[in-house]
Amino acid sequence: MTISQTISDFVTLAIKAGGWMEMDRIYLQNRVLAMIGEAVFKPSEIRSVARSSIELMDELVACALSNQQIGDSQAEREIFEAQLMDFLTPPPSVVNAFFAQHYANDPKEATDYFFELCRQNDYIKTRAIAKNIVFPVDTEYGEIEITINLSKPEKDPKQIAQEGAAASVDYPKCMLCLENEGYQGRVNYPARTNHRIIRMNLDNEAWGFQYSPYAYYNEHSIFLSLDHRPMKINLQTFARLLQIIEVMPHYFVGSNADLPIVGGSILSHDHYQGGRHTFAMAKAPIEQRFSLTGFPDVAAGIVKWPMSVIRLQAKNKQKLAAACQYVLAQWQQYSDPSVSINAFSEDGTPHHTVTPIARKQGELFEMDLVLRDNNVSEEHPDGIFHPHQEVQHIKKENIGLIEVMGLAVLPPRLAPELEEVTAYLLDQPNQIAAYHIPWADAIKAQYPECNAENVSQILRNALGEVFTQVLTHAGVFKRDQTGQAAFARFIATL
Repeated sequence: MTISQTISDFVTLAIKAGGWMEMDRIYLQNRVLAMIGEAVFKPSEIRSVARSSIELMDELVACALSNQQIGDSQAEREIFEAQLMDFLTPPPSVVNAFFAQHYANDPKEATDYFFELCRQNDYIKTRAIAKNIVFPVDTEYGEIEITINLSKPEKDPKQIAQEGAAASVDYPKCMLCLENEGYQGRVNYPARTNHRIIRMNLDNEAWGFQYSPYAYYNEHSIFLSLDHRPMKINLQTFARLLQIIEVMPHYFVGSNADLPIVGGSILSHDHYQGGRHTFAMAKAPIEQRFSLTGFPDVAAGIVKWPMSVIRLQAKNKQKLAAACQYVLAQWQQYSDPSVSINAFSEDGTPHHTVTPIARKQGELFEMDLVLRDNNVSEEHPDGIFHPHQEVQHIKKENIGLIEVMGLAVLPPRLAPELEEVTAYLLDQPNQIAAYHIPWADAIKAQYPECNAENVSQILRNALGEVFTQVLTHAGVFKRDQTGQAAFARFIATL
């Protein structure tokens, strides 16, 4: 196939995406021709396109590389790819208009449109996401999910050198700012030319809705304030979360906690995460119900989960938001030194917050409030309610919103390391990391029947057990007799 035919097919997809008309074909062909360093467009067929936009993009990039239009660094290639895929992406005003048209029919139709657009234009990195190792594990708390995150490409030495020489720039202020929409990117900042944001009005504030480029679950979404301000959990947070699920009842939405250690990776920009996925925590039952003082219309209960979770339900979202604020306010002031729970340091630094997750259950609005405490101690310098030292060979990063709900996001180092653990379990030559040996020895003792046929499943089960332990460490009220008695004392204050 000629490069001109590739361009013709690519332009056909660009017109189909809705940002251009057939009258624009020659103009688009010439724009792409110049980008890839070709001088002549040869006669080509206008036809139905069977190949994917990603395949066509690859051919165009290969031509540009051959013609020395771009260098071979990862950053230069990604910037060029995003510029090409911008042709397949209507302008923000048009994308928002299409979204509104679809939404008038059905909210799901609107998100389906936007999700498919972001897949087709390679903003959602489907090929990279497919590299992730993902599997379920049955536990006493239901079927949790394990992900070894291999999607984000590692930087090559050339790019690291270029980043070191690059000038410091504070635009956009962060990865979540509106200014990312259409931003070309640079050697030390990701390309966003093909990025679009759906505008939303939440609680009389300007917000945006986008998808995550490196999704951890189906339709992994980000809802972001158009004002660059720090994360904060308060009454407005609860009101916005409930408004989002009212607007998009087929999605869940939640917020990372707003304190270090127990919070997410970006605390500098107020944002939430949502999507179309049902996590194990959402399926977990209420194991004890209780009444919430002053809120007779709000049902309350404790969820059977390794972390400490209070679930509230109501038909009225304003009453539910107020109830959430009441629980948060009580928790922010609550201390129980007998179980290492302290609301404040001696200097007045606050240590208590929640990780809230909202969803719609029929006519009911539902909010899970996961109690969080970010205190540290001499025994647990990384955090008393953070993965403890004995599980950090698997997971030592913050336990954020996604992990809280039952999806482990494990570091890429584990992919090769677990291959060595497998060899160790099978008494084969290996280079197992020293910090995995106690765990591997415990697996051997627990599964003396381990062999080549069952070792993979045994290792997956063992990872599930570790992740369950991680969540248990992060739980403020442990699920033993002492912890549950302490939880009952807190519930009594509500």
